[in-house]
Amino acid sequence: MARDRYTPDFDPDCGDAPLTSARQDIVIGRWQGLRDLLRTTGADWPVRGHRIRLLAQACAGSSTAESWLAAEPRSADALVLRAATETARAFNLAIAAGRGVPIEQSRVDAAVLACLHAAEACPEDPTPWISLISVARLYPAGVRQQELARWWDELHRRDRYSVEGHLQVLRYYSARWHGTHGLMYDFARDAAGVAPPGCALPVLVQYARVEEFRYVLEGAKGQQAAMGFGQHWNHDGAVGEVRRTWERWIQGRGDVAVDPVELRDLNYLAHAACYAGATDIGAALLRMLGRRATRTPWSYTGDPVKQLVRWRKELGLPS
Repeated sequence: MARDRYTPDFDPDCGDAPLTSARQDIVIGRWQGLRDLLRTTGADWPVRGHRIRLLAQACAGSSTAESWLAAEPRSADALVLRAATETARAFNLAIAAGRGVPIEQSRVDAAVLACLHAAEACPEDPTPWISLISVARLYPAGVRQQELARWWDELHRRDRYSVEGHLQVLRYYSARWHGTHGLMYDFARDAAGVAPPGCALPVLVQYARVEEFRYVLEGAKGQQAAMGFGQHWNHDGAVGEVRRTWERWIQGRGDVAVDPVELRDLNYLAHAACYAGATDIGAALLRMLGRRATRTPWSYTGDPVKQLVRWRKELGLPS
């Protein structure tokens, strides 16, 4: 019998079966599955944040979050999900408006207020603070540095090594939003430098490299910025950072299964390793991932399926 050819699985839930089940409830307008999922998740903050982020994206086009809140107005979980949903809706409006076109400030204000209300209702949860830092990007001039610092302190106090929280700050500091490439890289490298062994925070440097690439790709600085950009992925510094991320985060972990929460981060490191020419790391990561994949960051450098198939072939993995 012929061997199955490799095809990447872009599961939007990253292999999180309970999340998939809850998302199916959204399609039929039921909120009870969301309540049960978040109740079961408890205070596992990385998993909770992952699930709320993806639930919010699914809820953004429906009234499911509002139905839950109407039925249980004092539910902290419902308030946290509603805040994340309002954040997702604000970003959807910004995407529809187009790059550089501001949306109504009242929509951003509404999302911020929802986040602050959720933070009061669930004071130990870092998730509303992540949503808050995220939506702050949508203000045309950002927010006051003192305010951003206060929100960051609140998040950091609740989940010191939150990858998603750090990622939202990194994007705020990027040149695409309210900072510079230098500020973004400094933040990523500082976070990587204090991360304990086995922590995923060093991958922030690979996120920063993708953010810079997107900025240039969108023509934000015109043709001049494209000159000399050919070695963006594989200059000595980029290669060294891939190896440091691998050594501090992945090396030595053995046959630990890939968790849904880390699937996107692993794809960012795998993408960086392949384009950096770090073939040993790229092969090990693609072998670890198997068919599981996320469309980003592969979609920024071409067709995700074709790239994954090509890299597996070039690295000697079954295709």
